[in-house]
Amino acid sequence: MKIQIILLFTFLNIFVANAQDSNEINSAYRAEREKINALVHTKLKVEFDYSKRHLLGEAWLTLKPYFYSTNKLTLDAKGMLIHKVSINGKDLKYEYDGKEIKIDLGNTFEKDDSYNIYIKYTARPEEVEQEGSAAINDAKGLYFIDPDGTDPDKPTQIWTQGETESSSCWFPTIDSPNQKTTQEIYITVKDKYVTLSNGLLIKQTKNKNKTRTDYWKLDQKHAPYLFFMGIGEYSIIKDKWKNIPVDYYVEKEYEPYAKEIFGLTPEMIQFYSDYTGVPYVWPKYAQIVGRDFVSGAMENTTAVLHNDMAYQVSGQLIDENTWEYTIAHELFHHWFGDLVTTESWSNLTVNESFANYSEYLWIEHKYGNDQADDHRHEDIDGYLAGGNELKDLVRFHYNSREDMFDAVSYNKGGAILHMLRAYIGDKAFRAGLKIYLDENAYGTGEAHQLRLALEKATGKDLNQFFNQWFFNNGHPKLDITYNYNEPNIVAVNIKQTQDEIFEFPLAIDVYEGAKSKRYDVWVDEKNKSFSFKVKSKPNLVNVGANKTLLAEITDQKTVENYIHQYKYAPKYEDRREAIIGLSENQNNDEALQTLTKALNDKYYGLRILSIEKFDISKTNSKEAIKTMEKLAINDPKTLVQAAAIKKLGLLEAKGYASIYSKALDSKSFAVKGSALNSLYAVDKTAALTFTNSITDKSTKNHMKDALIPIYIKDRTEEQMPFVAENLVTGMFLTEDKSTQNIYKEGFQWVVGSDNEEATQNLVNNFVEIGNKYKQYGADKLANQVLNQVLTAKQASNSANKDILVKIVEDGLSRIK
Repeated sequence: MKIQIILLFTFLNIFVANAQDSNEINSAYRAEREKINALVHTKLKVEFDYSKRHLLGEAWLTLKPYFYSTNKLTLDAKGMLIHKVSINGKDLKYEYDGKEIKIDLGNTFEKDDSYNIYIKYTARPEEVEQEGSAAINDAKGLYFIDPDGTDPDKPTQIWTQGETESSSCWFPTIDSPNQKTTQEIYITVKDKYVTLSNGLLIKQTKNKNKTRTDYWKLDQKHAPYLFFMGIGEYSIIKDKWKNIPVDYYVEKEYEPYAKEIFGLTPEMIQFYSDYTGVPYVWPKYAQIVGRDFVSGAMENTTAVLHNDMAYQVSGQLIDENTWEYTIAHELFHHWFGDLVTTESWSNLTVNESFANYSEYLWIEHKYGNDQADDHRHEDIDGYLAGGNELKDLVRFHYNSREDMFDAVSYNKGGAILHMLRAYIGDKAFRAGLKIYLDENAYGTGEAHQLRLALEKATGKDLNQFFNQWFFNNGHPKLDITYNYNEPNIVAVNIKQTQDEIFEFPLAIDVYEGAKSKRYDVWVDEKNKSFSFKVKSKPNLVNVGANKTLLAEITDQKTVENYIHQYKYAPKYEDRREAIIGLSENQNNDEALQTLTKALNDKYYGLRILSIEKFDISKTNSKEAIKTMEKLAINDPKTLVQAAAIKKLGLLEAKGYASIYSKALDSKSFAVKGSALNSLYAVDKTAALTFTNSITDKSTKNHMKDALIPIYIKDRTEEQMPFVAENLVTGMFLTEDKSTQNIYKEGFQWVVGSDNEEATQNLVNNFVEIGNKYKQYGADKLANQVLNQVLTAKQASNSANKDILVKIVEDGLSRIK
């Protein structure tokens, strides 16, 4: 599962306090669930009561005792009505508490005996109460989207979400990741709807009542949490990998863009098949987009569900496909997660760390090391920012299984796999993965099995690495100093400042002129010094030169060091660090000259960083300004063009108006957005003319980050409702202070108005965020803000004051 991690920046500090509470370590040991009975096969027949949000179901479960004989069966079944339980036509006695069915089998079954249970039931997802994942307050397994067809902006859909243990909200099962079962499912829907489930669509039968029954079947075993149903009005775009169907299910509006969004999938399947040495084993690969999905995406076997953030149009896709890495992530789960599944949530690393690292592998393969290292840097920043130091990667103590879906299991785990790959070598890493997948296919795995597979491949003892990185917490924090007191000797002093000492290999490059000499050392003490012979004082000593170690490094580098580093050190991280260091010394002519060169870095991400770090208002560098102008017009990457236009806009120079006006014709929304805001600063009339020409709802939504600040500054009354429904994002879900300030200004504008539609949109926006992210205290934020709005409306002299007050009061009552 891919979680979209949202950083919530708010003056109330509510989110931080709640996040810290959720990170407490629980003393209870979280063991793998005992396997008393084993699932063998699951057959389901389902139809839906949209008005009640119910599923009417029948289940036939084939099971057998795992080892010991038994006459009892316990099934997970949350929030259901149980109508009948039988075996071979004979009713069975059972007890049901709303969460589990405890069944007396009426006979004792031995290890090799299989038996078949029939259950007729009604699933009532709205009656389920359990903690959900990905910051979602509920986990009801089965979701009805606009079931009454009353929302003009949403289609009617049904989709399911099983991870962690929510499949048992819509069918009885043993809802544990260490169970594996084959499946078949008959789904009856209105004939206008498309269905998607695991495996292959075997048959479609039209019924007399204008419904249709679709029969889906998967003959390979997988875990219950990977079961899936998706239902709605979709266009199906056909693709393939070899002879395997690869399908994309999208709403009709996005049919023209489906292959732009998902079209690299067959190439990804080939790459991951080649990389692991295990060809894709499943009979199809389909991807569907669901409205209001509660997470980023989910790796349901052969039927991946994506959040509607996956939807993009050409004006966005020309900048970048922001969903490409998520597509890769969910696909790789079909090896790590679906084919071999974590035996318990404590060992989630063997699912999610691999899916996280698969993003790096794909980017490296498709776009090169710089872009892959950029992505890794962003991931590591996410781990470091999250207060995660006390959490082991393999975690047998946690409050809730949902707590495992964090920046340790994902980001840190991916970074650890990157270190492991570097430590044993790529060829050995791939060989070890193949052994792990082959030996555990259609079964379960844990970190120890991964270690044993890698040891089998390499002949190395990897206990020290796994004990330190998988079964422990934290990371090295290194303070680096240098001595060049003796002639022809440079000493590198490494101090570990964290409490527990780590042991690790470290690459040190010593530069004398353009050439460097690599020294591979081993650090295993709190204070460790290494001395190297040199001809003269080095221009640069680059500690951690291969950039694989997960660590925080404090290094006392000079401007001269950074200049040399940018010029000669080859890695993305080297150049990035140099750009940031030089940007803090722009009063130094040589630093400024090198920073100007960085505007033309070979990697577009570092061109953007250089632009962003450039203090254009203070520079006297005509070369830098000229370079920025060229980037704004001619850079092959539209995101670089957009960054350069935005930076030039800070000069408020009317001479650039023609550049901005021409950029408004770009296909890129990023370029248009930057050009519009820069043009507003020098030709307000022209900017407003263009702004008012945008009437298409889709374009307006896609360009809202550029349009809303202008609407707020210009107080465009007819756009106030549109501004109001987007205020939360700008006020709290961005790090940019200037953006926060303009959106806060917009908030005050709406609060002080008598616009009923805008007030309703503002209230709805806060209620939605408050309920959706209640786990992080967003409900408290929404309550506090809306109470402020209520006070303001009560104090107003508007003729419609009573209506405005009621809108806010109703909103407060809807915060759960």
